[in-house]
Amino acid sequence: MAEGCMRSLRYGMVFFNLLFWLGGCGILGVGVWLSVTQGNFATLSSSLPSLSAANLLIAVGTIIMVIGCLGCVGAVKESRPLLLSFFILLLLIFFLEILSIMLFFVYQDQIDHYAQRDLKRGLQLFGTEGNVGLTNAWMIVQTDFRCCGVTNHTDWFEVYNASRVPDSCCLEYSDNCGLVNPGTWWTAPCYERVKDWIQQNLVALWIFALCTALTQVQTLVTQYYSSVYIESALNAYVSVDSIL
Repeated sequence: MAEGCMRSLRYGMVFFNLLFWLGGCGILGVGVWLSVTQGNFATLSSSLPSLSAANLLIAVGTIIMVIGCLGCVGAVKESRPLLLSFFILLLLIFFLEILSIMLFFVYQDQIDHYAQRDLKRGLQLFGTEGNVGLTNAWMIVQTDFRCCGVTNHTDWFEVYNASRVPDSCCLEYSDNCGLVNPGTWWTAPCYERVKDWIQQNLVALWIFALCTALTQVQTLVTQYYSSVYIESALNAYVSVDSIL
């Protein structure tokens, strides 16, 4: 009976850790794909030039894969130190996720303010040497979201010191169309357009977050009982060995 319970716990632990590890593989794969296919699409931020979607996904995917592998090895070998390390790391990640969500809602206005300020600073680097990624990022965002500038199209006036915008702001793209009549430009703010897009996809994001949280909680519970059972088995073995 005890052996059957232990086997079930071990299989459950391996299963959830395998899901965790495969999730990391998927995130890493998407990050690598973005890095290879969208090499020039970097970041809109001037203060964090390495903070691109590809780099973030690669970093997160690698961390998840390492933690998942640690849990799988610990479950297969029934190693209490490895399982304990996995439990602590997963619990830390879970609390950091909860803390990040809470801080986001509490300081949402401040985040909006600093994000817009940083994005406007990034506009000053548009088209300059060594900032191909940032330039391409703004061109793609403005074209796809049909917007211009951070808060409105006049943000570009300070960049060019003239009443003009990049050609990607034009309703119909053509060379030097950003020098023509303002009536031919997109005027919607890119920051608000992107926020609206995120809000429209909140249901999918919340479902993904909920599934991730449930998987983490289930893994934590399984891991906890596995550690308790392993410790009990070791104590029983020591007791029997001392009697013999």
